[in-house]
Amino acid sequence: MTTIQWFPGHMNKAKREVSEKLKFVDIVFELVDARLPISSRNPLLDQILQQKPRLVILNKTDLADPKQTKLWQNWFQDQGFLTVGINAHENSATKLVVNAAKEVLKEKRAKDKARGLKPRSIRAMVVGIPNVGKSTLMNRLVGKKIAQTGNKPGVTKGQQWLKSGNELELLDTPGILWPRFEDPAVGKKLALTGAIKDQLLHLDDIAIYGLEFFCKYYPGKVAQRYKLVDTAESLPPAELLMEITAKRGYKDDYDRGSELVVVEIRQNKLGPFTLDRYDEGGPIAHE
Repeated sequence: MTTIQWFPGHMNKAKREVSEKLKFVDIVFELVDARLPISSRNPLLDQILQQKPRLVILNKTDLADPKQTKLWQNWFQDQGFLTVGINAHENSATKLVVNAAKEVLKEKRAKDKARGLKPRSIRAMVVGIPNVGKSTLMNRLVGKKIAQTGNKPGVTKGQQWLKSGNELELLDTPGILWPRFEDPAVGKKLALTGAIKDQLLHLDDIAIYGLEFFCKYYPGKVAQRYKLVDTAESLPPAELLMEITAKRGYKDDYDRGSELVVVEIRQNKLGPFTLDRYDEGGPIAHE
């Protein structure tokens, strides 16, 4: 895959807005995709956010490998970030996020109380790359559909304050991607999970990448889903894609076969998965 360069004007503007609005918030909610907790982070955020208190939220845990999610949560906490795993579509997400935010700000709120300051709602900013579920989380926290949602990157265009009960005031921001992906593997991972617009990529490359990944880390899932003999998974990924295409009756329409594989991986038809691997030796995020 060639290096992907994608930094539209609205993302450059969003980066500037985040920097300008930091002084108005107590904490930043950094939302990442639990299936790729490192590759879905914006490396510019550390520079932008600096020492601002931060809660790392691993969203879409229902789609991710639970064992890997737990390992990554521990890793983030070792780096000094309190971390919570959620499914933003579930009601439980609100309580998990609010309680975690209180924990991050516990010392600050205690100092404010000692100074005689009246308790107020926590002011938070939600940041993250496109399609990690920011709008869904905002709607969940607020309790009604206010933020726009969509299963495609770039839905949130503006910046808005939202009130979440008496405990949270939320500042939403558009998704921010970095200027380009230095590691082609990061681009492939983001593409497979839908964070990058499909028009920017060749779906057959993404399908082949996905098949290769599943055969390595979740053996048997591909053969089971597409009713292939077990030995089919030992084929080169391109040949395996051809087998799946033929099995589904698409003849030699490999574009259609590629779309099928990519869509079904995204829909978890092959089961939960985590693309960024944390194994015994530590993070293996960009393998």
